[in-house]
Amino acid sequence: MQTITTERLVLRGFCEADLEQLHAYCIKPDVGSHAGWKPHETIEDSKRILREFITCGYIWAITERKSGRVIGSCGLHPDFKRMNDGARMLGYVLDDTYWGRGYMTEAAMALIRHGFQDMQLDIIGVYHFRDNMRSKRVIEKCGFRYEGVMRQARRLYDGRLVDDVCYSLTREEFLSNRK
Repeated sequence: MQTITTERLVLRGFCEADLEQLHAYCIKPDVGSHAGWKPHETIEDSKRILREFITCGYIWAITERKSGRVIGSCGLHPDFKRMNDGARMLGYVLDDTYWGRGYMTEAAMALIRHGFQDMQLDIIGVYHFRDNMRSKRVIEKCGFRYEGVMRQARRLYDGRLVDDVCYSLTREEFLSNRK
């Protein structure tokens, strides 16, 4: 897994030593709920997820360059809404201690660049729940185009049905935005 460095962050593969820092933000009620997953209740929950992150090959740890601390994760997941091998879905989560500092936009932009330049993707999709205005703002700053709303797209861990607000960015759009 390629390490990606930005001005303030290092995106790298997860390792076993990241367990405590991952768990520290995954137990917070406001962090996971915005991404659609149940906050972790035990260290074993976090250990199971960490193992998935290590083996899947498409989820990076977001670390602060200065401290080396793991403050979130981001990934280019398979996009099951698109029948295209050159499509991925951007996903991300950030420890709420670090919200509002531009870290997520910085990490997302770096991953988008990696997806189009290094992975040669055709399109990257990204989705947020209607009430997640922070994620909407990151998506807009990254230059994604609004596609619409997929109603009742997911059933969450608590049984609620939620809509996905859908966006995408093609390689051509990404390249033309850089000029």
